Amino acid sequence: MTAILFISFFVLLLLGIPVALSIGIASLIILITEDVPLVLIAQRMFAGTDSFPLIAVPFFILAGDLMAEGKVSEKLVEFADSIFGFLKGGLSIVAVLAGMFFAAISGSGAATTAAVGTTLVPELKKKGYDEASSAALIAASGTIGVVIPPSVPMILYAVIADQSVAQLFLNGFIPGVVMGSVLIGIAVKQAYKRNYPKGSEFTFKNVWRTLKDAIWGILTPVIILGGIFSGIFTPSEAAVIAVNYSLIVSLFIYRDMKLKDVYNIICKSAITMSVIMFIIATSSILSWILANWSIPTLIANGVLAVSTNKYIVLLLISIIVLIAGVFMETASALIILTPVFLPLVEQLGVNLVHFGIVMVVGLAIGMITPPVAINLYVASTITSLSIEKITKAIIPFMIGLVIVLLLILYLPLFLPVII
Repeated sequence: MTAILFISFFVLLLLGIPVALSIGIASLIILITEDVPLVLIAQRMFAGTDSFPLIAVPFFILAGDLMAEGKVSEKLVEFADSIFGFLKGGLSIVAVLAGMFFAAISGSGAATTAAVGTTLVPELKKKGYDEASSAALIAASGTIGVVIPPSVPMILYAVIADQSVAQLFLNGFIPGVVMGSVLIGIAVKQAYKRNYPKGSEFTFKNVWRTLKDAIWGILTPVIILGGIFSGIFTPSEAAVIAVNYSLIVSLFIYRDMKLKDVYNIICKSAITMSVIMFIIATSSILSWILANWSIPTLIANGVLAVSTNKYIVLLLISIIVLIAGVFMETASALIILTPVFLPLVEQLGVNLVHFGIVMVVGLAIGMITPPVAINLYVASTITSLSIEKITKAIIPFMIGLVIVLLLILYLPLFLPVII
């Protein structure tokens, strides 16, 4: 049954059938083969999406899209440039820091890449930065968008693994900062090697001016995350507050958006969310099949036959996660792989919050590994460069992020409050 399930799923994927349909059809084959009443499909699809924490997902996606379409990203870039722009290769540092700032607003890798790239690419071109490397750096910085909270994949993992969203959010900060620091280190090294120019002169007056302009964007994560960690509101309530705050900032403070634009953004966010929810719904059928035929237990026994050392097992899982990220979109891979590996890591005594961070970071790297590399496609669209050129330039940043994944894997001291 396991062989039929996974072979049919991967064959359907190779035929170009969307992930949600591939999951559903593969599950349907098993149900028909085992003569299971097909009414189960409707029951499981409804049950899979009937979860209160999932309410946060569409609202965080909408909040990120609202901020990305407005002037918030532009103001954040200007503020970061006022502090670090005077350094050699300062715009590279600004690109990463802006990505980290926006990550704390959007919860989406693609939205972070688009927002920062649209603002910075013209300036990078003008200053003589290598275009392919700049696009690659912005795409790599976009991976931080799903690690620093709020994070849509973390919410999905929390629902599947029955873990605290707030605790996962809390544990996303240090890994996200470490990822950003490594990317900055690689970017600065390239800046000196290629003799990139210094930016504008540092002045406290300029910093203060840009801070006043960017303060509304900076306050977004402070309000959202501060409210969650202080217990004032839940992550689901925080997502709704984020949307309302984004609307107020865009419509009445920066005044860079009209009601017609809001309607278009809501439609765009609804399309994104409908895809995710359909994957969740069909994956719920798959999860029932996995549980009913004890497939995760079989996989766990097979892996434990290789090694019972939890760090070796986590390394094997991380390799599978990285490979999955090459061929599958982040949410899809997370929804499919988490139920498979969860019994195994529980049996080994691995902290499930730590495991969630490992999963999210591993799949975030998949956003820059072709052929399914959403951040690279966004960067390619913004810069009009071919995927091949950006892929070649992304390799140093990809290696750096894989090293960060290994650090998170073996040094959970990077993660506060994991117990």
